[in-house]
Amino acid sequence: MNTIFLMAPSGGEGGIMDFLPLILIIVVFYFFMIRPQLKKQKEQKKFRESLGAGDKVVTIGGIHAKITQVKENTVVLDLGNNLSITVEKSAISSDFSSSEGLQKK
Repeated sequence: MNTIFLMAPSGGEGGIMDFLPLILIIVVFYFFMIRPQLKKQKEQKKFRESLGAGDKVVTIGGIHAKITQVKENTVVLDLGNNLSITVEKSAISSDFSSSEGLQKK
């Protein structure tokens, strides 16, 4: 029984030229996937740090409410009709400018 080994011809290039496609894929992946995600996380962190009493926000669960008190890691939300809940700052997804979900007192 004969064994045959197939080998790629050695052109002498070697080194970095063999890894160039992989390096290009990593660079493209970084600029189109990782970098935008890091930017979004940074903006979200800045938004959560800037929360203050009186801001109208939406939680990740879709609850529209007004912030009445800000603590270190939590916020107290006024839902109207004398209803308040305490949620983690990380549960706040965005702010909203209209007062559609809130009842005026």
